[in-house]
Amino acid sequence: MDFRSLQYFIAVAQELNFTRAAEKLQMSQPPLSSQIKALEEELGVQLFIRGKRRLTLTEAGTLLLQRAVQMMELSEKTRRDLSSLGNELSGTICLGMVEGRAPYLAARWIAGFQEEYPLVRYELWNGSSDDVLDQLHRGLADLAVIAAPYDIEHLDGFSVGREPWVAIISRSHPLAAVPGAELPLSSLVGQPLIVPRRKSRVEAIRAWFAGIGAEPSILCEMSNYMDAVALAEQNVGISIFPQTTYTPNAHVVSKVITQPMKQVEYVLVWERGQHLQTAPVQEFIRYVRDFIEADLIHTPRFQVREPEYQIPDDTKNM
Repeated sequence: MDFRSLQYFIAVAQELNFTRAAEKLQMSQPPLSSQIKALEEELGVQLFIRGKRRLTLTEAGTLLLQRAVQMMELSEKTRRDLSSLGNELSGTICLGMVEGRAPYLAARWIAGFQEEYPLVRYELWNGSSDDVLDQLHRGLADLAVIAAPYDIEHLDGFSVGREPWVAIISRSHPLAAVPGAELPLSSLVGQPLIVPRRKSRVEAIRAWFAGIGAEPSILCEMSNYMDAVALAEQNVGISIFPQTTYTPNAHVVSKVITQPMKQVEYVLVWERGQHLQTAPVQEFIRYVRDFIEADLIHTPRFQVREPEYQIPDDTKNM
């Protein structure tokens, strides 16, 4: 099973038609059909159900398509990494990030890093912590920005930022009219709540409420921050999420939850013992570490437009 066979298979699996796949690959149909048949014989499984008009992937074919795409992506990433080993720093950094403040932090790192190393390119994408870590473990991402805690046995990393948990409330809700930028946790008791879907987060929110002798009324669990905002807009419930960099929205009000206040901590992580990291990735880690230690985010070059909420030093993670 070589890369050419996988390339042929991916084309057929995506088109589900030998004729269209052959045109895509700029080859004739008979050799392509022969290659797929040979691949099935080599693997000892049937990859396609051959109908009169179109093909259908078998269970084995579906699994191979997923793995083949990952292998081709890893092959391309390896090619780019090898090309970065020249005299001048170049190559591609693949960075996965959770939603929320992480993309805004990364944008400032990249802005500064780009000034020093203009030949470096980037692949960025968002997902849940579990999705991001899965890509990291598969070798499809070099680095990841996730929410603490993290697996210190298998990952190295350091803290890069923190933000408070907030209540995102429809402007038509009575709690939106409460004066000030804060709201005590007790005011959310009995309110229908929209919370992050991750099991550890749900448990932490339940423990948070238990600390004041109450139980949260969880209406909905979801992983996407923008979806949570959309539900809050329509007054379906109050969303409890980490505070992201301020996105203007005339239909909702965001208030920091206090008494007690909780925070989420963001960390930049990578696989422990990753001695084969490319030069751009190693240099990027050093740059971000210096960026944090020198607090460059609060210099004129990187000054944020909106005032950031000052979290007390004794605030605990959640």
